[in-house]
Amino acid sequence: MPHGKKEGEVYREIDLHGKRFIIRYGYYDERERQSSYNEPIPIFPDFIASPVYTDDGYPFVTAIQDTCACFEGRNDENGCHGCKYYESGDDLIGICKCPLNSKK
Repeated sequence: MPHGKKEGEVYREIDLHGKRFIIRYGYYDERERQSSYNEPIPIFPDFIASPVYTDDGYPFVTAIQDTCACFEGRNDENGCHGCKYYESGDDLIGICKCPLNSKK
């Protein structure tokens, strides 16, 4: 991360499957904000708390989010990126292609 980024500044905009995600610098929790050694980092959407779906009905996920019950891979502690259903998108945002998680 470049030095001197401010909380709320845009890290980047990601267009994926017809959806736009604006990723801003910030903190995931208050402890990070209070530390004098932590600078803001890119904050990716919480697709577990606020699901977003492709037009085909597949959920967006981040590569590092907690895995779901459908996880199939070697190590679920590493997040969705290790699952056979994870389809990489842009940066850390991808799609879960598990038929059980599809809305269609």
